[in-house]
Amino acid sequence: MTTTPPFPPSPFPTSPFPSNPGVPAAVPQTGGADGVWQGEGMGPMPTSLEGIVRLANARNYSDVHVGVGEEPRYRSRGDMIRTGWPVTDQATFNDWMREMLSPAEIDAFLRDKEYDGSHAFPFVRVRINLMDSLRGPAMVLRLIPQKIATLEDLNLPDVLKELCTRPKGMILVTGPTGSGKSTTLAAMVDWINNNMSRHILTIEDPVEFVHESRQSLIRHREVGHHTKVFHNALRASLREDPDVILIGEIRDRETLATAIEASQTGHLVFGTLHTNSAIKTVERVLGMYPPSEQDSIRRSVSETLLGVIAQGLIKTTDGERAAYHDILINTDACRDYIQRAELDEIEEIMRRSRFDGMVTSNQSLQDLVEAGRVTPDDAIAQSLKPNELAQALRGRT
Repeated sequence: MTTTPPFPPSPFPTSPFPSNPGVPAAVPQTGGADGVWQGEGMGPMPTSLEGIVRLANARNYSDVHVGVGEEPRYRSRGDMIRTGWPVTDQATFNDWMREMLSPAEIDAFLRDKEYDGSHAFPFVRVRINLMDSLRGPAMVLRLIPQKIATLEDLNLPDVLKELCTRPKGMILVTGPTGSGKSTTLAAMVDWINNNMSRHILTIEDPVEFVHESRQSLIRHREVGHHTKVFHNALRASLREDPDVILIGEIRDRETLATAIEASQTGHLVFGTLHTNSAIKTVERVLGMYPPSEQDSIRRSVSETLLGVIAQGLIKTTDGERAAYHDILINTDACRDYIQRAELDEIEEIMRRSRFDGMVTSNQSLQDLVEAGRVTPDDAIAQSLKPNELAQALRGRT
């Protein structure tokens, strides 16, 4: 295990958060002579946050959850895993923060009660979210593998490669939190990096997957470290000679407007949204604008949008997880329906246009069921249109 270097004294008192009446106090972390706790089924509790993350990395867990007054937990394939370790006290939590954050970053958390960032351990990178809660401060660490999975590794549809070759336009990768959006985006950027000569600029909050320049030149910018304001970095990117711009998340109309402008001026733009279907993604984008501007935004979106890849994850029969997709490719027919605001018609086009690379989430789930990878009950429970999927599966399983 890598030895954690000594950290400076805490810049804040041992208990910077006020105590909460009625909440049981944390049990102090006092262990045996070996300095570790024996958890139930989890083995000894590491003495540092790095050790806790190292265990998660070794066992392929996706997230680490720790907080004052709580036992540490992990997330594995969508499920929360108890460790059986004692609850965390304030002093231990402070030490864990100092393993990753500077005094200024800790002060920002204490002031704002939230913090988003990232940190690179020697063996894995993590995305950090800090929050205050009823029991006290807590953190969630999302593990980001150092090795970037390829499109082939992830068994992603071939149409994603075709989208990556487009010289300009907007590609949206969407899905709920934890659905693998960042992994899919990283695989697409990795394909461009290895197969095309491009300048790729990413603007993220925080930077997640770190790419090394290969055939392409790639530069990462993190909000708060390499730029003060997300929108300023995006606006400045238009003068930085990129071919490809990756936007961590399209959060507001201003960001969307700049993304559309970039895609109209000769750039390939990737962005993410927290929507669970391709049609809902287009609705969300159009809904960022008032009624008075709908004609204009529908025309702009129809002209710049290349495709929407909405993704979800579902448990498989072997205990792993598989991705299913809802993919819209903006063909001439789809473009016409977007301009006319007849979005319901687009899903029917998706259903019968697999030759163009389109697929609905129900078709994708049905494929997994028929391949024996997913049970019919699990697929129906995950579906946005369960009755439709149940009818499609009837007589086929």
